[in-house]
Parts: sequence; structure tokens; C-alpha cells
Amino acid sequence: HIGRKLAATLASTGTPAYFVHAAEAAHGDLGMITPDDVLIAVSYSGAGDELLRIVPLVKRSGARLIALTGNPDSPLAREADVHLDGAVKEEACPHNLAPTASTTASLALGDALAVALLDARGFGPEDFARSHPGGTLGRRLLTRVSDIMTSGPGLPRVTEDATLGDALLEMTRGGLGMTAIVDGADQVVGIYTDGDLRRSLAGGCDFASARVADVMTRNPRTIRAEALAVEAAEMMERLRISQLLVVDDARQLTGALNHIILMQAKVI
Repeated sequence: HIGRKLAATLASTGTPAYFVHAAEAAHGDLGMITPDDVLIAVSYSGAGDELLRIVPLVKRSGARLIALTGNPDSPLAREADVHLDGAVKEEACPHNLAPTASTTASLALGDALAVALLDARGFGPEDFARSHPGGTLGRRLLTRVSDIMTSGPGLPRVTEDATLGDALLEMTRGGLGMTAIVDGADQVVGIYTDGDLRRSLAGGCDFASARVADVMTRNPRTIRAEALAVEAAEMMERLRISQLLVVDDARQLTGALNHIILMQAKVI
């Protein structure tokens, strides 16, 4: 059981690995091990017959052997190229029989080895995410703003000479709780949100005659499409805003996000 977990940890952190049962190895699975491999043999006693039976064959193939045992003087430890000492004073089991403390020590040593390899390989968060594309971490590290933003005809926008009434209609059509305000070159000059609408109502604004440029929030915060979606989520949380406009290098409008989009994408 510990061996399977260690193989999974190694594989998920950039070191290709798989588990081979000692008994099955003697009946054909030994063919999985090549001269380019390193075998980590896990045995607390270091004297298990099934494991010792295949060790000479593994070494003869040219593979290297790391033994993880609780006895540095055991036959397995003596045969190994490298020995990792996982000895414990006694098991947590009240009868000192069931593998408990010793399995924890083996697990800790194996994880330490995996982390050391991770560091040596320069394995980073994006590499980890590529090994976990189906999980929450993968989504957080791989999803870009461009993957989830609203763009194209569905993107609410009005020009800065539009009336406030026109802006409200565009907000309703877009369903994002806001509309972008752009100039003649489609560059972002402002944003009008649900929060701005509440402030307009509180101020007694005349919705029939007011221009959106007079009540919009100027120079709103923006983000690039190539940014990670988690960056957008962090910015929105830090600034306490619910919508975020997406622009290109020329500050032209390319998309928009809100909290609902981020939640639906399971970024937050």
C-alpha cells in the first residue's frame, strides 16, 4: 500500500513511476523494469523472500536499487546501491505488531525523495497542473481569462455618448451586471455597473436625459486575456469588485468577467 502511494506521488510530481508487486514480479511483471530504471524496494525487515528472490535479476538487468528498510544490516540493504533507513523504535500498535509507525516512516521517506526529485527537476506549479487537469488545482493553474470570458456579440458595450437609458438596456441584454463604455476606437473609457446604478438612483438621476459618461466609473480596472483566471479572481476579491473588463495592448475591449463566470468555471 505504501509502495502504491509513493509511485503515485512520484508520477504526479514529474518522476514517471509505477508500482510492481514483488510476488507478481516473479511471474512476469519483472519485464516492466528496464536497465534505465531505479527500483525502490520497500520492506521493513529487509528480509522478505519474495523481494530477495527478484533482487539479483533486477541488478543483473542493469537497473539501480534503492532499499527502504528498517534494518541497515538486512540482506536487502546490503544488496542495494542506496539504503534509506526507516527504522522506528516501536510500532504504534499496542502489541508492537501491526505496521503503523514503520509505514508512516516509509511514507515520509518516500515523500521526501519525491520532493527532492521535484526540486532537482525544476518541477513547477504549471507542470503539476498538467498532471492534474481534472482537479480544482488544474483548473486554477491552467484556465486563462480568454478561456471563460464573455466576448463577441454577447459582450455588453455602449459608446460614451449613449444615454443612461441605453446603457441600462445594454446591461440587461448582457446579463453581466454591467456594461463597458468605449470610445470611437473601441478603447475602454469606463464601466457602468449595478453598483453605479444604485448610486444613480440614490442621487435622483434623470434616466431619460442623463448621459452614461456623466455617471460611469472612469478608467476601470482591466486584465489581459492571456492572464490566468485565478489572477482575475484575486484582483476582483482584493478590489472588492464584481466585474472585470478584458482589454488588449491598445486597451481595446475584448471581453468581460464576473463572479458568476468564475464560479461556473470552478476557478473560485
